[in-house]
Amino acid sequence: MNDTVQAEVIMSFLVSEELAFRIPVELDFDSADPYAVRLTFDLPGDAPVTWVFGRELLLDGLSRPAGEGDVRVEPTSPEHLSDVYISLQVGAERALFRASAPPLIAFLDRTDRIVPLGKEEVCDTLEAALDRILTEAPAG
Repeated sequence: MNDTVQAEVIMSFLVSEELAFRIPVELDFDSADPYAVRLTFDLPGDAPVTWVFGRELLLDGLSRPAGEGDVRVEPTSPEHLSDVYISLQVGAERALFRASAPPLIAFLDRTDRIVPLGKEEVCDTLEAALDRILTEAPAG
């Protein structure tokens, strides 16, 4: 049985230096995929968009710039653990979000209680799945 953690966090979608609006973002973690977190952004007027990236990237980005390429997470201030920027990019298009760090820390803490960081294992290896199928198969 897989354990999951879900939380809703309000983030600021930074459209420009002058324009930002707050949106609910659903955070999801599933112990069946212990390396990943899912962030579902529900932008007004658009269908929800889900991004999947490393749980460790989110954790690292709380205290220092982390990530390369499509997903970057970094603190807004190197001295204070208050807010973080989450930058998501597809081609030339980029979306920038600002989130309060404490709800992200609480979410990551809950995921760590289910699957501690560094203790992740693929829950269902091919061999284990095959063994289960073979032992459950009816004789005949």
